[in-house]
Amino acid sequence: MPRPTLDAAFERDYLLYALSGALRVSVAGNCWLLPPSFAAWVPANTLLRINIEKPVTTCSVLTTPGFCTRFPTTPVVFQMSPMARQMIQYCKDWGADTPLTPQAEQFFQTLLNVCSDLVAKSIDVRRPTSTDPTLRQAIDITEAHLADAITAGQVARKINMSERSMQRRFHKDVGMTWSETLTQLRMIHAAALLAEDRSSIIQIAGDVGFSSLSAFNRAFRKFAATTPTEFRNALLG
Repeated sequence: MPRPTLDAAFERDYLLYALSGALRVSVAGNCWLLPPSFAAWVPANTLLRINIEKPVTTCSVLTTPGFCTRFPTTPVVFQMSPMARQMIQYCKDWGADTPLTPQAEQFFQTLLNVCSDLVAKSIDVRRPTSTDPTLRQAIDITEAHLADAITAGQVARKINMSERSMQRRFHKDVGMTWSETLTQLRMIHAAALLAEDRSSIIQIAGDVGFSSLSAFNRAFRKFAATTPTEFRNALLG
């Protein structure tokens, strides 16, 4: 169920995995969607914010800082492989109060090494954001209309700004054009829908604003370097 926003920092390195459902993880101005079959790596003592708007099931692993040195020193979200997903679910029998055997420590080390290797191979599901409250509102409006044929002019009018000014400020502050922002938001949402394995590819294309399946396939391949079908098969494999 939806929960209040959680602001937290852990004294241990934190691996958070979304088994089902989706949540948002925000750290130092960056915001990632954590769809099913994705994980977040958050180093110890890093302040993070977690937003849960829909039912979600997660798996978490917390380790002594420095237990695995192969992860980046900053937070990152990455796509889990089928093997990594099976391994992290196997960890559920080891609770915080359960003494770890040498074999268990070796298992956790292997799991984290496998996950660290996945970071460089994963797609970027970081949500576009801005330090400007007005542009953040524009991004929120855009995200709320991903299935619609929304235009930059419509968004600009909603935030009481000329389209030209909004476009200029998007490029300067967000680091991409409004059109690129729209596409990024659509592809992130598509990745979450593909991971749920409930809708057809053509239905998902429509849900993220594409009237043409071929156009959706091209956009997703550019985003993820793979087709929607291949992406889904890899998650469910």
